Amino acid sequence: MLSSELHWSFVFGVVSLYGVNQGLGGSLGRVATEYYMKDVQKVQPSESQALTAITKIPWIIKPLWGILTDVLPIFGFHRRPYFILAGVLGVVSLLFISLHSNLHLYLALLWMTISSAAMAIADVTIDACTAYNSIKHPSLASDMQSLCSLSSSIGALLGFFMSGILVHFVGSKGVFGLLTFPYALVSVVGIVFNEPHVPGFSYKQVHQKFTDAGKAMWRTMKCSDVWRPSLYMYISLTFGLNIHEGLFYWFTDSKDGPLFAQETVGFILSIGSIGSILAAMLYQLVLKDHPFRSLCLWTQLLFALSGMLDLILVLRLNLKFGLPDYLFIVVDEIVSQMIGRLKWMPLLVLTSKLCPHGIEGTFFALLMSIDNAGLMTSSWLGGILLHVLKVTRNEFGNLWLAVLVRNVMRLSPLCFLFLVPKGDQNTFKLPDEIMGEDSSEEEEDEKDGTRNLELASLVHSVDRR
Repeated sequence: MLSSELHWSFVFGVVSLYGVNQGLGGSLGRVATEYYMKDVQKVQPSESQALTAITKIPWIIKPLWGILTDVLPIFGFHRRPYFILAGVLGVVSLLFISLHSNLHLYLALLWMTISSAAMAIADVTIDACTAYNSIKHPSLASDMQSLCSLSSSIGALLGFFMSGILVHFVGSKGVFGLLTFPYALVSVVGIVFNEPHVPGFSYKQVHQKFTDAGKAMWRTMKCSDVWRPSLYMYISLTFGLNIHEGLFYWFTDSKDGPLFAQETVGFILSIGSIGSILAAMLYQLVLKDHPFRSLCLWTQLLFALSGMLDLILVLRLNLKFGLPDYLFIVVDEIVSQMIGRLKWMPLLVLTSKLCPHGIEGTFFALLMSIDNAGLMTSSWLGGILLHVLKVTRNEFGNLWLAVLVRNVMRLSPLCFLFLVPKGDQNTFKLPDEIMGEDSSEEEEDEKDGTRNLELASLVHSVDRR
């Protein structure tokens, strides 16, 4: 359906970026990074948690990449050159980590951050295309998010399944070398992507357009229909308290943990990705027509409850019930991934609904940067929690307490549900005075098939936000 309504290159771009680059490549990179920090750089779990969070900074400044794609065409194109640039940056940075021996920790962190920046640039560019199509075809918004989620989940399933095996045979640095191929595919997307050419662009206008973008985003963020759900998304993610590194070190510990091998870790994570696929299917078939607020309520409650499975595992209560670690953690991973995806998808749909035509990349990036700031804050707070409770490479006595604190904190966002709109996911939209006064002109532009992606159009139509 999406291929018939939209150009095939858009669907190819979504599958390539969300499925191959972020899904497959992201899952391979995650496992490789965890083993690289643990076995090659030999850092503590709290330190690994804090340092890997730094690599997410390029995702915090996504508005910058969004503004660039919206107001600064390269050779007359707003999207294609940025796909190509992202691919090149990713290939170069990962080759450097893979081929350099005895790389200093902070130099490795720098190249990981550049690689993360490459993925962020590609992500914000395809996000802009998705946001534009969500506004142009509002009835397809949920279908597009389902395609994105399914592509990401299937890619993650394959990536996690191969990750442990690849780390075992070629090492974490070898996996970084293999990850250059997904980034090369990003450049291919840039070559084949269908986009109208913008001739005669005056680069003297760039400074003014950046200024207009900042003013437009500020005026839009002052709208209560925008800042309220944005604040909720940040709070929901921040109070999740990411303590994954502590759990990962425990999984692979020979004394206190179950001592899972590399292949086992990858297989467990791949099985967990099935939960994400089930969640995307459940959302598409059953939940996509439900109001935002009710979905956020129930998914947040389930998110907190699912964390109790980690507590049972760390306390080894599953063994008292006759359930082996391997079986129990597979169930735990599937449930956690499924509920986490269900919690995330309505927020993604809401985010796409808040994006004005003309600066889709800019504003979607701003909203997603708020979410990524929440994730980074969650990682740092989780790292602090692990440090305070003295969870180290070899000491896990207080890990159960860290899990319990995290689970309780997951209930905190329920106090802020009033910030989420009650509207239906398919019909919700911002007020006309926010989205733009001259809607008839926008419809004319859509009929003509033109894509005014420059900021000037937004400023004239009241900053759609």
